[in-house]
Amino acid sequence: MHGWLQSTLVVAVVVGLHVPLGDHLARVLDGDRHTRAERVLYRFCGVDPHREQDWRHYLTALLAFSAAGVLALFVLFTLQGRLPWSTGHPGMPWRLALHTAVSFTTNTSWQNYVAEDTTGHLAVMAGLGTQAFASAAVGVCVALALIRGLVRRDTDHLGNFWVDLTRTLFRVLLPLAVVTGLVFIALGVPQNLDAPQPLTTVTGGTQSLPGGPVGSWESIKPMSGDGGGFFNASSAHPFENPSAWSHALSVVLMLLIPTALLRTYGRLVGSTRQGWTLLAVAGALFTLLAVAGSAAQGAAGGTVPQAVGGSYEGTETRIGVAGSTLFGLAATASADGASGASYDSFTAFGGGVLLSAMMLGEIAPGGTGSGLYGLLAAVLVAVFIGGLMVGRTPEYLGKRLGHHEIRYVALYTLVAPATILLSAALALALGHGRSSMGEPGPHGLTELVYAYTSSTVSNGSAMAGFNGATDFHHLLMSAVMLLGRYLPMVFLLALAGRLARGRSTATTAGTLRTTGVTFVALATGVALLSALLNHLPVLSLGPLAEGLR
Repeated sequence: MHGWLQSTLVVAVVVGLHVPLGDHLARVLDGDRHTRAERVLYRFCGVDPHREQDWRHYLTALLAFSAAGVLALFVLFTLQGRLPWSTGHPGMPWRLALHTAVSFTTNTSWQNYVAEDTTGHLAVMAGLGTQAFASAAVGVCVALALIRGLVRRDTDHLGNFWVDLTRTLFRVLLPLAVVTGLVFIALGVPQNLDAPQPLTTVTGGTQSLPGGPVGSWESIKPMSGDGGGFFNASSAHPFENPSAWSHALSVVLMLLIPTALLRTYGRLVGSTRQGWTLLAVAGALFTLLAVAGSAAQGAAGGTVPQAVGGSYEGTETRIGVAGSTLFGLAATASADGASGASYDSFTAFGGGVLLSAMMLGEIAPGGTGSGLYGLLAAVLVAVFIGGLMVGRTPEYLGKRLGHHEIRYVALYTLVAPATILLSAALALALGHGRSSMGEPGPHGLTELVYAYTSSTVSNGSAMAGFNGATDFHHLLMSAVMLLGRYLPMVFLLALAGRLARGRSTATTAGTLRTTGVTFVALATGVALLSALLNHLPVLSLGPLAEGLR
């Protein structure tokens, strides 16, 4: 009962805040007015804010910005030992530096290193912190471009990437991070530039007390979806998550912006009912995951779990089974790599639920920006199927979905399962996957598939038993993260460009309604079937086989 009350309270806060925040995002992200500071920045960078871009130029700018981010992070990590505030840490080996640079630029935040023993304060603030903001903003930019493709008529223009990026950074993410950072600091999260301090324990031993700018990092970590931990234990560490209040705030922040963007979508397309429809689909999927996850963790088999009333192994004892499960579901359903417990210690079915949340494409409600365009892709598939069922050309918001449009949607939908399964199969075939498993058998397979699913869908969480800190996994994961992040954006921006060139079609009695309970059920079913059926064989060999044996 306590767990359900906690989940209900968090969901109520998120739903209540998403309306004013979503309306605010619609006002500040779209329009022609630029602030004086923004105009100075555009002039300094040589950007014409009034010149819009077609989808190819928009994509080129996005990829160039991301490539610059990878290069900057790579240089920062390799030269870390020669820079100030390194707290005594040397530079990273080039393969680890490449993996980390790609990871945080792609909003994945997979960490193949022990954070407090590897990165100094400058690397966190100027490197990881910068990309936490930037990578989240890139996702919002793609979502805005897709919305414009649905709304605009007879044009090649999808907006200006540099304008969308600047507004997202300075009008949305930075103000929210400042406010929530102050709240985290008030709740006891440390914020300083201290190096680790040696202490003598009561037994006469020595212990290192870490310090650093944890509060400022903790604010953007859950909000951006770039949920890497300042410490290796991430949000299970008491310095990152000192109380039940900070725990609840982290969960709210993971869900808040992706949910608010659904309201923003309704405002920008001129129909708030469309936004509520997307929210209902995301809510239905999250509810299914929450029910399955809670049942799996609360009804664990074995003498000890039955005696204590649940599977407590690996959970955050200060928060409990229910709170740890809620955190894990929010993190995997919102593309956030944070962890409030050891996911490797979840029950077989519980770990399978976390894995399934990522395999859905993280659309319940998904990542910052990526959740919105992932949901729209599922909706377009549902519209296509529904249109064929009633014998009409599928239409959505007055735009016809012909074979060209649905081809881009299909390619987008197939990127994730193809990348996950092929990369996991390659790792197994070459022997590197088996040697990195924490244990052989179904659980080891789950660890491996979880790792490459997390890398593909820009999540970044991990099952701790899997050892990804090898040269093979550094390089393969880097390739997987780049493909999983940017290849879907290519197809979506191409789709947006084609939709923007289309003309409006008249709505008639035969047009499929894209609001209401029936369509919500159709879109939810399509999202489940199109995602999970692709992964059913590997789920059967991994978490299902482990749980049933």
